[in-house]
Amino acid sequence: MKYDNISPALFLRRPNRFIAHILHEGEEKISHVKNTGRCRELLIPGANVLVQRAAKPERKTEFDLISVYKGERLINMDSAAPNVVFGEFLGAGGLGAVPEIIRPECTHADSRFDFYFEMGGKAAFAEVKGVTLEDDNIARFPDAPTERGLKHLRGLITCAEEGFDAYAVFVVQMKGIKYFEPNWETHRDFGLTLRQAEKAGVKILVYDCLAEKDSLKIDAPIPYIL
Repeated sequence: MKYDNISPALFLRRPNRFIAHILHEGEEKISHVKNTGRCRELLIPGANVLVQRAAKPERKTEFDLISVYKGERLINMDSAAPNVVFGEFLGAGGLGAVPEIIRPECTHADSRFDFYFEMGGKAAFAEVKGVTLEDDNIARFPDAPTERGLKHLRGLITCAEEGFDAYAVFVVQMKGIKYFEPNWETHRDFGLTLRQAEKAGVKILVYDCLAEKDSLKIDAPIPYIL
C-alpha cells in the first residue's frame, strides 16, 4: 500500500475523534484523523506525525493523519489500511495459494465480514482488525471496548460451525513486536470470545507490518497468547 504527498508535522491536540490540530511547515493546520480509536498513548502533544495532503483542495481538512512516531518506532494508524494490505497479501498468495475468488465486504447470516474468498475449492470468511496499541513490544487489541468486534467473532464461530473456513486476522501496524494478546483490562469479553473462537475452529492470524513513511505492507507472522 502506497501513500502520495506525505510530509512531516507535529501533533498539537485532538479536540474530537475526527480531527487533530497539527503544526505543518510552521503553520497550525487541521487534519482528519483516520482512526476513531482512543490512541491516547500515540497522539501526545509534540509527537512527530506523518500527514497526507488531501486530494480535494476544497475539503474542510487539508490533511489526513497517517502515522505517528512512538519514540523511534513508526506506527501506521490509518484504520482503512489493514483491509487494504491484507487484501494485497491475500491476492498475492500470502495464505499459501492465490484464491480463485476474493470479495470484500460480504454478509453471512447477521454479520458483515471484510472478506469472502475461495481457495482450493474451500469457501472462507475473514475479519480484519488493525492493531496500533503497543506496550513494551507487546501488541494488544482492542484499545477500547468493542461490541462490534464481539459480534464479528461470534459470526466467525457460526461460519466455522457451518463448515466454512473462518479467519480472525490481526494486522499489527508496526514492527518490533514480541507477541500479540487480547487487551484483557480493557475488554475481557473480547479475549474470552477470541479463545472460544479458536476452540471452535476459527483460525487466528497475526502479522506485523513494514511501516514506512509512504507505505505499509504485511511482513511476517508473530506469536499470539490467549
